[in-house]
Amino acid sequence: MRITARFLALLALFSLSGSVLSEQGPALTPFSEMQSLGDGWEPLEFPKIDQLTRYELVTEDGIQVIKATTSGTASGLIARVNIPPSESLVLRWRWKVSNVFEQGDARKKSGDDYPARIYVAFKFQPEKAGFFERAKRTTVEVLFGESLPGNALNYIWANTLPKGEFAPNPYTDKTMMVAVNSGAGQVGEWVTVERDIMADYRKAFGEAPPPVVGIAIMSDSDNTGETATAWYGDIVLNP
Repeated sequence: MRITARFLALLALFSLSGSVLSEQGPALTPFSEMQSLGDGWEPLEFPKIDQLTRYELVTEDGIQVIKATTSGTASGLIARVNIPPSESLVLRWRWKVSNVFEQGDARKKSGDDYPARIYVAFKFQPEKAGFFERAKRTTVEVLFGESLPGNALNYIWANTLPKGEFAPNPYTDKTMMVAVNSGAGQVGEWVTVERDIMADYRKAFGEAPPPVVGIAIMSDSDNTGETATAWYGDIVLNP
């Protein structure tokens, strides 16, 4: 995805406007229980990108999931949250893809597309940012009236990045890509993933994590122009 569109989208859509919490711990509206795509999630659309990924609720193997179809498109669905940091916080989900992108490469801007990915965005920490970083954010926030997130983890179904490897996003080192699946070996199969996002943040950025402010799903192919379908099952947070 192009850097301007990515930056403005995160600006507009990861701003803090609410929280999703329960007595049992952090909670996200399960896709299997949604009556519509607007139940606890909202569109994640990008300025200057007119071709949007199609998301729909479908029944797969008797369970309602979200189906995403991308063909030279980019958009997502986001849940805004406000989850305090803890020693451990496990994000668990299952997904399936129809194929990986032949031109996909997490280390190159031209290959920064994925049939399936999950964003986890963390609150910005101004006390740890340099002068120019703070000035840039202040300017954008004045112009657009929103607060920018800070660092982010991207859990991706990669093409060439080996499974388990961390790599900085080719557009910004504020986002770390984490290959939780890689290659075509499990294409067409449901795969369950569990990640301790607190531990991953510490490994990725070398510091204690701040609060989580947004979680999003996205299937995008606007750089490669390729086509893929992904299915997302329930996403669960367990402290």
